[in-house]
Amino acid sequence: MGLGRMIRFGLTALLAVGLVSACSTDAADTTSESAAAGAFPVTIEHIFGSTAISERPERVVALGISDADVLLALGTVPIANTGYQYYESGLGPWTNDAVGDAKLTYLESDSEPNLEQLASLDPDLIVGVTAAFDENIYAQLSKIAPTIARPAGTAEYAVGRAEQTELIATALGEKERGVALNRETDQALQAAITANPAFADKTGVAVLPYDGQYAVYGPREGRGQFLTSLGFTIPEAITAQDDGVSFFVPVSAENVRTFDGDIVLILGPDETYDAVAENPAMASLAATQHHGVIATTLDERGAISFNSVLSIPWALNSIVPRIARALA
Repeated sequence: MGLGRMIRFGLTALLAVGLVSACSTDAADTTSESAAAGAFPVTIEHIFGSTAISERPERVVALGISDADVLLALGTVPIANTGYQYYESGLGPWTNDAVGDAKLTYLESDSEPNLEQLASLDPDLIVGVTAAFDENIYAQLSKIAPTIARPAGTAEYAVGRAEQTELIATALGEKERGVALNRETDQALQAAITANPAFADKTGVAVLPYDGQYAVYGPREGRGQFLTSLGFTIPEAITAQDDGVSFFVPVSAENVRTFDGDIVLILGPDETYDAVAENPAMASLAATQHHGVIATTLDERGAISFNSVLSIPWALNSIVPRIARALA
């Protein structure tokens, strides 16, 4: 299923629950392979320099956490991929139709990949836009195949959805298709905002409990970007600590008021996670007292975390109605 069809499906489902009424274009499905082939050679600039790609890649490895989503949206099934470990294949359910019955190979690490395994796959492009490998690993990857990394000036795991999509689309010779995918995703988000005026002037955070504390995501990272894309503002106490180096702000269990707001999305193991039972200090939050603390399902957590042109329509269908009910 092409992204144009997926977003139309997402918007139809949203309309069914009274959230949006919008249409999208079919531009993502109309780029021909011959046009893409004519885009080469291309050069991709990134944090470790530049990478020249002489012809359209056919055997692509998605080494970044969410890079496979973009490849699949462009009609390319990666020969291997990383992803979040709570999915057996590393991929969320929004990719099922795009993957079909294609054989996948799951890669254990994006920062310290098994180089021998990668070499055995004989790739002609390695995509590591949302990966955390260092310059030494990059040099070794580049000996296996042309490798692209995150843009200069971005933190690990903190490349914006639009930039990620256009960069990968350009590497595949389909820059204009990447632009179209971003436009369609933005239209879906705007439709959700229009249908939910209560989101305006509200604060919200996405929070991951870990090791007795919390990772709170700012506007540079996908989980924070999901909320800002819907019109929410991340509390200033968090953005003031967003140094652009780490992809999250650590908050101790005692200092949870730092991230208090209208909506707190708890990215825990599932929707039964009891934030107050786990940390009684959570009871003092205004968000808790106003029923604004939402424990996400595992798939909602995944869709928000991937923050891709494939996962966003799925997230809009699932989590936006829950946010709207909480604010009501």
